[in-house]
Amino acid sequence: MEAYQAGQRIFGENKVQELVKKWESLPKDIEWHFIGHMQSNKVRAIAPFISMIHAVDSQKILKTINDEAHRSGRIIPCLLQFHIASEESKFGFLPEEADELFSSIKLSELKNVVIAGVMGMATFTDDVSQINREFATLYRLFHRLRTVFFPKDENFREISMGMSHDYLIAVENGSTMVRIGSTIFGERCVVGQMK
Repeated sequence: MEAYQAGQRIFGENKVQELVKKWESLPKDIEWHFIGHMQSNKVRAIAPFISMIHAVDSQKILKTINDEAHRSGRIIPCLLQFHIASEESKFGFLPEEADELFSSIKLSELKNVVIAGVMGMATFTDDVSQINREFATLYRLFHRLRTVFFPKDENFREISMGMSHDYLIAVENGSTMVRIGSTIFGERCVVGQMK
């Protein structure tokens, strides 16, 4: 509420249950973005109100979001997550799969989603040159996708990259959205412990 009272209106959350609770209890002019790993069975809970889903990492999820958006009478902007990090634990399409992905997705059949851009997470490291390379990869991929698959689509404009530890590097590399929750709100607490 302190951030809201200071004028912030776009908030992200990476856990569906917490997002639903916050949406129910906080002012309704907040634009909610889901920034976590999306599971098919959780889409229905947020489809009626979500403003954007950042981490679409499979065609199955994209179709589920489309179906649930249709059920809610909405069109939901989505970002496709690409795996740009060296860490195996990150999710996303591989950059080299992009052409195949857009050749196989029938975007014209997805009437209730809008592909609004791309999202990626760099390796969690202190190696600035590695982070730069990974963000530069996503930036180049975004521009190639826009040129080849979205040349006249004004909706395809977002590059969501950069978190609390690397957002300045992300901005230098062309990020249009950063996810800086722990810098603003602190680390998540779980039953009295820090994660």
